[in-house]
Amino acid sequence: MRLFLAITISLFLFGFSPMAKAQDVAEADTVDMGVLLRKEKSFNMMLHTLGFGMGYRFGINKTYYKNRMIEFDLLDMRSPNQARRYNENFANPPSYVYSKQYSLYILRAGIGRQHLLNRKPYWGGVEVRGFYYGGIDLGLAKPSYLNIAYYVIENNHIILSHTSLERYDPEKHFPYIGSNPNCLCDIYGRGPILSGFSKIRLYPGFYAKGGFNFEFSAQNDKIKSVEVGAALDVFPMPVPVMAFKDPYYFFLTGYLSFHFGKRYN
Repeated sequence: MRLFLAITISLFLFGFSPMAKAQDVAEADTVDMGVLLRKEKSFNMMLHTLGFGMGYRFGINKTYYKNRMIEFDLLDMRSPNQARRYNENFANPPSYVYSKQYSLYILRAGIGRQHLLNRKPYWGGVEVRGFYYGGIDLGLAKPSYLNIAYYVIENNHIILSHTSLERYDPEKHFPYIGSNPNCLCDIYGRGPILSGFSKIRLYPGFYAKGGFNFEFSAQNDKIKSVEVGAALDVFPMPVPVMAFKDPYYFFLTGYLSFHFGKRYN
């Protein structure tokens, strides 16, 4: 993870110093790049080091070398400490994450710029652009709900009595029978994905990200690209995720995304 972020940041800094200056000279030379399509929009699917996400981006191509973009992202953000577990007393039970108090989703809205670093040859190939974005975050912390299994003892055997959907309580819900002195119970598995949405807590913040976009579409009016970069999401009010860990003030992630869309006038 640290190596990935270090490589991305190093390339980002290198790309926007001497190469950016050289590109400004090339722009001043007014090289013929064909018809400039002023507008573009694209969708993307993203994998990052703490989850996954999707996004939408649109903007204006000021020149062939520079553009200004607005973007919206929706991310699933996980704790680096979480791990899935299963109740071994049942066959094929649903998995759950023990001690996870909240599922965190992040909405991003920001503005940024892209700069051409390497032109695509006239016969095709890959075009490289460096980019930077920044804007506001809205963290959506949804409480975790679990199906809790309750048991009774009959003829010296522990038998399942019933299951109950309950909001996770770190002082009450445990993965093993006998851990709670007040009931004969354990965690059966995760609850329905929609449970807890009515109790979402909001955490405003901000973000910044940068990296490189590799455009490989054979047509100028089509967008097909892969993007690699690093992002930092910061929350002035710390966001709780895991019960036995401190809440998070920030998330630093590396990501890889695939973009598809179009350019037009």
